[in-house]
Amino acid sequence: MIRSVRDGLGQAAALVLVLTLAADPARAVEITVFRQAVAEAAAAEDAVAAFYRARDYAPLWTGEDAAQRRSALLHALAQAPAHGLPAKRYDPHSIAAAFRAARGEREVGQLEVATTLAFLAYARDIQSGALDPGRILPAEIKRELPRRDPAATLAAFAAAPDPAAFLRNLAPRSAAYAMLMREKARLERVIAAGGWGPRVPGERLEPGATGAAVVALRDRLTAMGFLAPSVVARYDAAMVAAVRAFQAAHGLPADGVAGAATLAEVNRPAEERLQAVLVALERERWMNLEGGLGQRHIWVNLPDFVARIVDDGKVSFETRAVVGERRPEKRTYEFSDEMEYMEVNPDWTVPRSILARDYLPRLQANPNAASYLKLIDARGREVPRSAVNFAAYSARNFPFSLRQPPGPSNSLGRVKFMFPNAHSIYLHDTPAKELFQREVRDYSSGCIRLADPFDFAYRLLERQMEDPRPYFDALVASGQQTRVRLEAHVPVHLVYFTAYPGATGTMQYRRDIYGRDAVLFRALLEAGVAFPGAGG
Repeated sequence: MIRSVRDGLGQAAALVLVLTLAADPARAVEITVFRQAVAEAAAAEDAVAAFYRARDYAPLWTGEDAAQRRSALLHALAQAPAHGLPAKRYDPHSIAAAFRAARGEREVGQLEVATTLAFLAYARDIQSGALDPGRILPAEIKRELPRRDPAATLAAFAAAPDPAAFLRNLAPRSAAYAMLMREKARLERVIAAGGWGPRVPGERLEPGATGAAVVALRDRLTAMGFLAPSVVARYDAAMVAAVRAFQAAHGLPADGVAGAATLAEVNRPAEERLQAVLVALERERWMNLEGGLGQRHIWVNLPDFVARIVDDGKVSFETRAVVGERRPEKRTYEFSDEMEYMEVNPDWTVPRSILARDYLPRLQANPNAASYLKLIDARGREVPRSAVNFAAYSARNFPFSLRQPPGPSNSLGRVKFMFPNAHSIYLHDTPAKELFQREVRDYSSGCIRLADPFDFAYRLLERQMEDPRPYFDALVASGQQTRVRLEAHVPVHLVYFTAYPGATGTMQYRRDIYGRDAVLFRALLEAGVAFPGAGG
């Protein structure tokens, strides 16, 4: 018996058992059974098995001194729904019942490991997300989740003097996450009370209007918090101001007129807003990077059509943006990278995916199509189009590239901002300035076009030269293709939030232009996230 114990637990553990066996043979058998049960239950998870081996199979949850840890964990698991997490995945009620019902050292040992696994699942989910977007939307979300080392998490928790504080600190510490949680609770109260009232009929209401539709608009704006309670049945100055505030919070032109787009947003039920908030909480967990987002970083929220430079947690510059079209093959991906340089007076080499999809069919129909593009062979030489039989090639074997020289009409404009990545996505200027005047700006083939690229460049360069404007402007005026490296790389985050707190704390909502939130919300429900009317 001693030999088998020594083989399984090591010499130190075997010596303890030998001494215990001499003093209390019955208790020694119980200890052996407990440790064997722990070893067997933990064997499937390397980190858990290593954790218990390192602590000589001493209990973390089931020992006499573990009451504080148990209580803290069960409380945290019970609060999981407040974070929009799937509580059934950790099942605190079953764990609590198991602690009450556990009999015998084997059951206690199995419960010990089961509780550790529940802790690790909860810690993983609340720190970095309950979903793996790369499995749900692999063609569109290329984000690497900030998963923590489970062994390090277990060791840190075991050493924590205050288990409850440790568990509270697992969640993202961002102000946005806290505000989203508050918005979730508020919307749940609204839904429980019956929502925001009747829908507003019609397609357009203007200042000065009266009638039932105006009353319905007044009541919904009041219920949403944009208008003070009143009995006024006229579209007056107060309602104009409320409509403008609502429009600003929903990415609409703030003209104070309740047109079709505004009424469509006003009439969205609280349940839809709650769906957006639940997905936003999950996305915040995906962005819970161990090193943070970056003291200075670039934040491009695709449904918002805006690119921002953020310094020390505050937006220091923002500009309107054009993002990828809604067609699946042209949507802008979600991912993070680092901006390394900008290229002034860039040329444009048509990406292979765009060449195959858009340009080769045009060239096959008309060899002189898109004459502003030069045909380049594998050695970098320009090839006359008359020398090529385009019909002889397919997208797979086409041996040429298409290149547009630098110039004012170049598709990339006068500057592009590079964070080299496998997706050939970057930020750039554009000659198509008229697109920035549109409310919904999804017109690119995947890259992000900026309305104010020169000002964007000045702001990026201000940390490495005293006055970047004359330097940059001279490079542009030269017409020469020039690479300007950033002395400090800047993290770039291409994100997709349809619900987020604005700079003043007012919740902002945007439309789900690519339908991604709808897919992720369904995945959250399937994972067990509670939702009014859906089993929660």
